[in-house]
Amino acid sequence: MDLTLIVVLVIALALFFDFTNGFHDTANAMATPIATGAIKPKAAVALAAVLNLVGAFLSTEVAKTISGGIIKEGGETGVQIMPAMIFAGLMGAVVWNMVTWLLGLPSSSSHALFGGLIGAAIVGAGFGAIDYNVLMSKVLLPALVAPVIAGTSAYLCTKLAYSVTKRQSGLASPKRGGFRYGQIFSSSLVALAHGTNDAQKTMGVITLTLVASGLQDAGTGPHFWVIATCALAIALGTYMGGWRIIRTMGSGLTDVKPAQGFAAETSTAAAILTSSHLGFALSTTQVASGSVIGSGLGRKGAEVRWGTAGRIAVGWLFTLPAAGIIGAAAAGLAHFGTGGLVIVTVLGVGSLLVIWVLSRRELVGHHNAISDVDVSGAAVNIPTKKERRKMERAKIKQEVK
Repeated sequence: MDLTLIVVLVIALALFFDFTNGFHDTANAMATPIATGAIKPKAAVALAAVLNLVGAFLSTEVAKTISGGIIKEGGETGVQIMPAMIFAGLMGAVVWNMVTWLLGLPSSSSHALFGGLIGAAIVGAGFGAIDYNVLMSKVLLPALVAPVIAGTSAYLCTKLAYSVTKRQSGLASPKRGGFRYGQIFSSSLVALAHGTNDAQKTMGVITLTLVASGLQDAGTGPHFWVIATCALAIALGTYMGGWRIIRTMGSGLTDVKPAQGFAAETSTAAAILTSSHLGFALSTTQVASGSVIGSGLGRKGAEVRWGTAGRIAVGWLFTLPAAGIIGAAAAGLAHFGTGGLVIVTVLGVGSLLVIWVLSRRELVGHHNAISDVDVSGAAVNIPTKKERRKMERAKIKQEVK
């Protein structure tokens, strides 16, 4: 197959992965404010889409980690990574992303991407194609540490928020109503942070492809057109919503109140922005989930659903190896040349169609994704001072009658 055609196919599949990454991870920013009623579902995903688009232009450190870090490409000590291998790795990531979306699991799109690329690179170029120091220091170690740090931070912030707005027994605390407005800001910060981290992963893959095909020098960062197209793809995916995962994140882990939602989102944003600055290819999903659990533990009387948390953890555990196995199998078929690539494409597209058909059995959208959590939002609908005065006047008039 002509090299230019392969490169075009890889870029197209990479942008589709970016699209799936967008709707897979919308819940990270918007599940909790939707759950508390701080912002309407459609407005939430639209806001997240715009901020993902903006965030993608703010940094390229994570893209450099992928394009010049995990896979040793080019140079005197590097290995020759062919575009066909990258295509195989992307296929593994896309298929696994769609499987976890169907199951409503907030798994890591980042680890799916890394797993697919690593599996394909090992089959195509051997175990020496992977820089294990970079893999450990900038992917695996942050994956273990960041959710714990974010969860602990969310726990402490939730404790602090409820302590500052402590209310008398049996009475509502009007001060806590302000957290619903604060959630709009904090969730927006998470969406912006997501754009600075996750969109760059696809930028890195496309840059890696261009380097591998000799169209770009090794060690250089992504071109502007790569940044722009990746930003647009993840923004469009974000606007699609990913409602299955929003339902899991919004109600599956714990019942979210505004104060704890604000604490969780702030902790998530801080962790992601720090990792983007340091070039850590962090899983925003793992950080967000850790923050939601931490906030649930921090609110007195809240129940953390450990069964759901365990199911999510199993998904995390299997993501990297599962995507790696799919990527490795695809790379094995790609060795047969044009015929192999055609088989990989047909099997991949067929798998995606099957997943889409299965998803139609239970439609989940903005109209029903929050059906399990809208009671939570109503429970914290604290009247404003003006509304309370109006209610008091109405009560007095009723008593006079």
